[in-house]
Amino acid sequence: MLPQTGTTQPPKMTQLTRGIASRTPDKTAPTDLWVPPVQQWLATTAGRIAQDGYSWMQAVHWVAAAGLYTPRRAHGPGFNPTTVFIAQLLAELSPCRPGIDYLMRRTRLSERSVQYHLQMLRESGLLAYIERGTRVRDAHAHASEFAHTIPTEFDNALDIKTVGEGPARRMTGMAPSPRSRNLMKRLAKKAARKLRRRHTTTSTKSHRPTRKPAAGEKLCTPMQVSFSTVPSAGSTSFPPESKLASGEHKSPSPKRSTKAGGRKLNHIGRRYQLARELTQELDWLRNCSVPRIAWVARHVADAGWTVTDVKGWLHLRGEAGRVRRGSGLLATLLSNAHNVLDTPAKRGDAVEQWRCAQEAARRNRIQQVRARQERFERDWDAPTNLAVQRLVNEAFITAFSPKSVAATPVRETLPDASEPEGLDTEEVVQLRAEARQRLIVGDTSLVTVAIEVKGRDSAEQLYGAELVRRALQLASGARSTLMTYGRR
Repeated sequence: MLPQTGTTQPPKMTQLTRGIASRTPDKTAPTDLWVPPVQQWLATTAGRIAQDGYSWMQAVHWVAAAGLYTPRRAHGPGFNPTTVFIAQLLAELSPCRPGIDYLMRRTRLSERSVQYHLQMLRESGLLAYIERGTRVRDAHAHASEFAHTIPTEFDNALDIKTVGEGPARRMTGMAPSPRSRNLMKRLAKKAARKLRRRHTTTSTKSHRPTRKPAAGEKLCTPMQVSFSTVPSAGSTSFPPESKLASGEHKSPSPKRSTKAGGRKLNHIGRRYQLARELTQELDWLRNCSVPRIAWVARHVADAGWTVTDVKGWLHLRGEAGRVRRGSGLLATLLSNAHNVLDTPAKRGDAVEQWRCAQEAARRNRIQQVRARQERFERDWDAPTNLAVQRLVNEAFITAFSPKSVAATPVRETLPDASEPEGLDTEEVVQLRAEARQRLIVGDTSLVTVAIEVKGRDSAEQLYGAELVRRALQLASGARSTLMTYGRR
């Protein structure tokens, strides 16, 4: 863990600080570096936006070494190596939206300490709000988004030429003075090195871990910057090609070992691991505290249960549809579970039953979806409501039932044989009877074809006005998507 200082006094004068104080003219040396809260936003800041994290880290190391910034609060840490380490974490984020929990986990600091260091980065002109985080009750909290900015004091101290104003200001060059270039070179070396979190808090001599080179090994910086002709703020150079070709170039930060297994967890670690997996796998444990779930599941975790074993046991016990307090329900369901399923074989049987139930539920869902799709794609189904069925049956009976014929049938007025149809009376009677029978089963082809070929007047003379009217009604109903007559 990086060391912290509980005082607000400026750090001691270092070699880089003495170089800045002695070599910077009075007209460019600021006396105080502090940005009020009103100017800590991207729209109101006077600093320019850093093009990359490397050039921004140069400005961070300059502020840390110059000692020009002093917090205006009476307590809390000052601008120390921990602040530089947090700035290094922020330089790796794009976009820069660090959560407080993320910084607490990476630095192992408290929430208040992380807030103090972020406040110092804003007050020194190194960070500017793009969007401030919100915390609304019963809603997801949004992290603040920052922009990496370089204060104007940095440009003035290093004789950097810029054009524009505010955040739109950009660098165009650098004064060809040896003083500025030597200072930029020292800042580039500091920005190229990566700080690491220290596990001890007793030593305050150095915040950067050292490593002794092995026999025949050469340590070099991953970024070797030349300041002879090109300004370095915002640019990065690479190692010499000779070292890359010979394979001698090695990174000063060795990669961590990725051996299988890793560190072996103790019983407390296994409890927390099982609790974390349960909160991720079970929906009704999403918002529960991991330490509390670890305490609830301590017996099964000590017995060697996995999250799959817990799911198999919950299937045997049965899960509730509505959960008010997830940790309490889990404590009830896991009560005496480690004694009932005390062997791996019993737990395997429970897991197998749970998997079979999951497969059966999956097949049931597939059948339901298939049945629903077939129901929508096939013909019209009869209603399930009894009252609606009765109304539909009455409508069908009224529309399609044959009418009673009187004992003495009324002779219809038939066309003469001299009409264009050229049909006698018996043939006309047979055509009308056939058309009437077809209308009963929903077939209107005879009447509709006659209307299309001869016209409605001729069709009414041949089949009668009543049959023509009923055939047109059935034909219009057959075109509706709500009713179906006969077969499609």
